[in-house]
Amino acid sequence: MKKLLGMALVTGACLMTLTACGSSGSTGSANEKEIVFWNPFTGADSSNVKAMIDEYNKTDPEYKIKNVSLKETDMYTKIPTVVNSGKNIPDLNIVHAERIKQYKDNDMLENYDEILADFPEVKAENYVTEAWNLGELDGVRYSLPLDIHNWGTYYNKELLEKYAPNALDDNILTFDEIKEAGEKAKADDVRGVAVTWMKPNYLSTFKQAGGELTEDGTAPTLDTPAAKEAMNAWADLYQAGVTTKDGEDPTQLYLAGKLLFFPEGIWLQNNIKDAKFEWGLTNSPQLTADASKIVNWASSHQFVMFKNKDRSDEKTKGIMEFINWLRTNSLEWAKAGQNPATLAILENEEYQKMPQSFFIETPEQQATLSIFDYKYNGYVSEYIDAHGFDTIFGKQSVADFTKGMQKEVVDKIAKDSSNK
Repeated sequence: MKKLLGMALVTGACLMTLTACGSSGSTGSANEKEIVFWNPFTGADSSNVKAMIDEYNKTDPEYKIKNVSLKETDMYTKIPTVVNSGKNIPDLNIVHAERIKQYKDNDMLENYDEILADFPEVKAENYVTEAWNLGELDGVRYSLPLDIHNWGTYYNKELLEKYAPNALDDNILTFDEIKEAGEKAKADDVRGVAVTWMKPNYLSTFKQAGGELTEDGTAPTLDTPAAKEAMNAWADLYQAGVTTKDGEDPTQLYLAGKLLFFPEGIWLQNNIKDAKFEWGLTNSPQLTADASKIVNWASSHQFVMFKNKDRSDEKTKGIMEFINWLRTNSLEWAKAGQNPATLAILENEEYQKMPQSFFIETPEQQATLSIFDYKYNGYVSEYIDAHGFDTIFGKQSVADFTKGMQKEVVDKIAKDSSNK
């Protein structure tokens, strides 16, 4: 998972996320009673993963989990290599939700359908709907969710009371409210809102405007009125002088008490929890105050099994024992700033006090979470990451941004097809 900390893109606990540098463990195991588990958790959250695995292994399962944490980029590079070679394939893997469709289309994944019959509590009713549903493609289940992590907005409570005392009475922060509060804050050299990682900022707004990345599952629909409306919403805030400026570090401004609204991922709270002021967490910026139209960009870490002729039925059952155990033992992952996908977590009093619990505490709030699992989402993300800031800061027109995004994604899809 990748995210923007300040103005820098770093890899992390997600999707999108603060993590992943370094690796632990080897990529294989001679112990037939071990489940080799690859994951991209190598940053601050690596200790949480290790703690969960250690706790599970202490239950003395028949198959213990061998943790292999790899840099996200390294892991995704290794996966096709080992699967194609048939050697050193992990027994179990965590991947981001956006990659599952391509893995499935490339015939790389085993499915869970048969083994799920032996684990009746691993079912849709026990998980956040958005995280559960994306694992089923063409009527076959290819993945199971660990979490659903999303974008929201942190805010400084003292500054909110001063510049926008009623803006969050409904927990909906609109672009109009941001602009109004930002205009008032300018006089005190306080920024109204941070320009942060543009992928989740843009995609959340894009869907609010009625945009869809594709209509048929393949061809992109990225140069549309909805696309322009979404980017203009952010560009207009910059033109009004209420955003952070090009080159400023939003995280440091926020911690210094010079930033009112800070759009970021739920995982970032570990970096601001020691701020010298009271802060809160609410929905991403919205185009309207209509509660039925709220959209918060989300992603999910999902358990998959890559095709492996050496994985026995007994080991597959061991894998499911581990996933089933996590369904009622995910508090440690919540401590990493994540929202476990299991609804059992809602019964935990310690979790209920965590800021990110807001996003899954009710069915209505869960429904705001949107995972963009378009097969070519990676190409869309690459373009937004490369050109989003320049467009916000007036170095490129919104029309050129949307036109260029459509062309680049179409060209990359065509190149993929010609290489097959």
